[in-house]
Amino acid sequence: YRYIRTPRDLAAYVYLDFTFQAFQTACLILFGMQGTTDIQRPYRGAPYDRNNPYRGNTSQSGFITHGGAHALDLVARASAAALRACWYEKWLVHRRMRPEEYGGRVHQTKSGAAKYPVHDALLSSPALDHVFRLHQSFLLPQGYPEGCPLHPSYPAGHAAVAGAGATVLKAFFDESFPVDDPVVASDDGLTLAPYNGPPLTIGDELNKLAWNVAVGRNMAGIHWRSDAVAGLKLGEAVALDLMREMKDCFNEPCAGWTVTTFDGQLVTI
Repeated sequence: YRYIRTPRDLAAYVYLDFTFQAFQTACLILFGMQGTTDIQRPYRGAPYDRNNPYRGNTSQSGFITHGGAHALDLVARASAAALRACWYEKWLVHRRMRPEEYGGRVHQTKSGAAKYPVHDALLSSPALDHVFRLHQSFLLPQGYPEGCPLHPSYPAGHAAVAGAGATVLKAFFDESFPVDDPVVASDDGLTLAPYNGPPLTIGDELNKLAWNVAVGRNMAGIHWRSDAVAGLKLGEAVALDLMREMKDCFNEPCAGWTVTTFDGQLVTI
């Protein structure tokens, strides 16, 4: 076992994780962080979003609404909804082939067994010659022994879950809060070292986590980059809609969660 330090490591992580694992873990880490900007009511954990009705309350705290149970439920609930939306797009709208399948068309065309409308820029790419020297085949190498999944490629399911999970957590917690004592993996992935660099915030780190989960599947050779980008945007949209519907069902007065979207827009739900 190693800490994640390369794209290959990312591919290995998103091969074995359950759907929303990274974001459930992130949620638990956020609730366990030491610092707080909430002077009125210090608590063990990252501060809630500024519009949380219990932030600063000295006599009550949230639980099944606006608290720990609510946040963990939202991560799972938004992830499931994002996957349903993703599978609709995969099967009923786009039905895009996987890179592995397209690699088969490239191999057939390059070897002269068949001719497919593959772009000349790809057919002349030095990457193909490199792959052929290694494997005596033009097929795209796959990171997983069974190859790619058998359902369509676009958009990516991991990316949709990542978009939903990150959006929920950015809404629930104060995105501007600094990350306590960040660390980085050593070059060999066997140890951790203190991070030295610009301050890291919860919002930026959640964005980074979402992209890493999405791009990890690309690094296995089973998705296109556009699959990851579209999946992140789809998951974000699903999570925002879910929280908008939920907001009208609270007993507590709630001014609305604030979220910085992946494209940098600040929205109030």
